[in-house]
Amino acid sequence: MAADAGGDQGRMVLVCEAVQALSRRGIPATVNAIAHEIGIDQSGASRLIKSATSAGNLAMAAAPADGRRREASLTPAGRSMLDQAHRWQEDVFAQLTEGWSDTRRHDFQQAMTDLMDRSYAIDA
Repeated sequence: MAADAGGDQGRMVLVCEAVQALSRRGIPATVNAIAHEIGIDQSGASRLIKSATSAGNLAMAAAPADGRRREASLTPAGRSMLDQAHRWQEDVFAQLTEGWSDTRRHDFQQAMTDLMDRSYAIDA
């Protein structure tokens, strides 16, 4: 994945990451939940979701519990795109931490994971 000068790919990854993160935490990926996850307003999230849906990375469907509410989910193409983005992120992380011991690299990753988990607990 090359640098994304226009930002479109980055925004696509951002919205798909949000859907994946919400799903992993058992939170329905509604427009409002995605907006909150990303830290933008509902209209901005709605535009990102529409773009990701048009690109084939997300699918929108009526919520099982409430047919009036729509929820996003990753499509196979969206999962593939995220897998590619994660590989790129891991490559960049390896470059940034070149010369670090495996222990230092692992400890740093664990500390960042702990911070993210704590942020979810505070946000709840």
